[in-house]
Amino acid sequence: MQETPIKTIKNGNPFSRVWRFYVSGFKNMSGTGRVLWLIILVKLFIMFAILRAFFFPNFLGQQAQDRDGRAKYVQEQLVDRKIKR
Repeated sequence: MQETPIKTIKNGNPFSRVWRFYVSGFKNMSGTGRVLWLIILVKLFIMFAILRAFFFPNFLGQQAQDRDGRAKYVQEQLVDRKIKR
């Protein structure tokens, strides 16, 4: 009995190997799987792009304009909470 050799790519960029792995997986996916992935991607877009803009304002940006001011504000809030306990 002859065994067929398994074709593997051992060299190359790991990111490109992962990319090829997912591309081949999506090419061989059924229609139902593609629809489910489309629903997942649309939901993620809605959660991170749309809801973030409306429900999560830039609170630190309102408290201070520069990076040092924001760091000082966070430090003061943490110290004040520790003292109040």
